[in-house]
Amino acid sequence: MSGRDLRSIGVFTAVAFGLAWLLALPLWFGDGLASPWFTVVAVATMTTPAIAALIVVFFVERPRQKTSTLGLWPLRPVRGVVGYGALGILVSIVLVLLALPVGALLGVFPADFVNFSAFEQVLDEQAAEVPIPIGALVAIQLAALPPAAFINLIPALGEELGWRGWLLPKLMPLGTLPALLISGVIWGLWHAPLILLGYNYPDAPGWLGLTAMVGMCVLVGAVFGWLRLRSGSVWPAALAHAAFNGAGGTYLLFAQAGEHVDTTQATILGWSGWIAPLALVVILIATGQFASSKQRS
Repeated sequence: MSGRDLRSIGVFTAVAFGLAWLLALPLWFGDGLASPWFTVVAVATMTTPAIAALIVVFFVERPRQKTSTLGLWPLRPVRGVVGYGALGILVSIVLVLLALPVGALLGVFPADFVNFSAFEQVLDEQAAEVPIPIGALVAIQLAALPPAAFINLIPALGEELGWRGWLLPKLMPLGTLPALLISGVIWGLWHAPLILLGYNYPDAPGWLGLTAMVGMCVLVGAVFGWLRLRSGSVWPAALAHAAFNGAGGTYLLFAQAGEHVDTTQATILGWSGWIAPLALVVILIATGQFASSKQRS
């Protein structure tokens, strides 16, 4: 890796992290996660990796094929990009959902897969009248996850344009495994402004929450990286990220009412939820599935 590449990575990281902290400052000096501006800040923060990547591409490196460098265009082969996009949506949803029975089997996720008591409790607290059985409502919620990925696509692309669109290919001269590990760690640490406020891990001390976030990002980021390298495009990774975000709250459908869910241990955020993505990544490595589209052509 050349000194110019290292400079570009340094600029990208500094801009992405700096903007994320800058946007989060009102929360730190205000009401934290309880702020009415939290959602706006969180969505705005998701754009910072894309901004960092665009700054590097347009003002630091200035390659001739800028959209290709970012993985935005061309979409070739179209069938492959579309196929990996659909696969990304499916895999993300399956990994998020699979974390729940795994956690239940290991005794860290208080599950209710029959009566959906926590979900029913939420509906009761909202005084919501449900004209259909609770099980049917859960099925509808799950069926809505794939199309929801397209609704979440733009904010997810704000992250993926940076992490897998630009950064991962830039790190590939170090080797596939180091590139996946480094990009995953950077992605995880980038979440620090919100994680240290209690986001995702409200009951854990900041250091533990951030460590757990980094662990999750390394494994899930490797799956997203696989989609990026195999398709030669950032779009499948962005769709997978969008589906992942949309499915993240589904653990509330299957939890037991009145029981606490420790996200450092349960759900896709906790260690028990990392087992499935770890197994998938091991299989992908063992079968040579991280070869890029250019290496296969």
